[in-house]
Amino acid sequence: QVRLVESGGGLVQAGDSLNLSCAASGGAVSMYAMAWFREAPGKERVVVAAFSRLGGHSFYLDNVKGRFTLSRDNAKNTLYLRMNSLKPEDPAIYYCAAGGGGGYSVYTERRDYNYWGQGTQVTVSS
Repeated sequence: QVRLVESGGGLVQAGDSLNLSCAASGGAVSMYAMAWFREAPGKERVVVAAFSRLGGHSFYLDNVKGRFTLSRDNAKNTLYLRMNSLKPEDPAIYYCAAGGGGGYSVYTERRDYNYWGQGTQVTVSS
């Protein structure tokens, strides 16, 4: 059973940056496809950025491309999401997820992931 614990959320001003972390235990992040999702009030949980298990393939939501960067440190068993130039439309609870299939595919659907963290709140003031 993989346990994921997110941290790094908070209240920032528009234009600021945050670095989210997702520490994994009970399983290696290198063995899973990994992703960050976000869920804003009244909206569905959607993928923000995702990694394939192999090959380093990635996906970014259109409106975060160029601002958010996904990275993975296998030695620390941690997934990161660097968020620059935060905008008023970015506030949400951000969730880390692990699962997917193996291989080189990037998974972008909520149903593709088996393990979820508890979420970390990101709030952006304008």
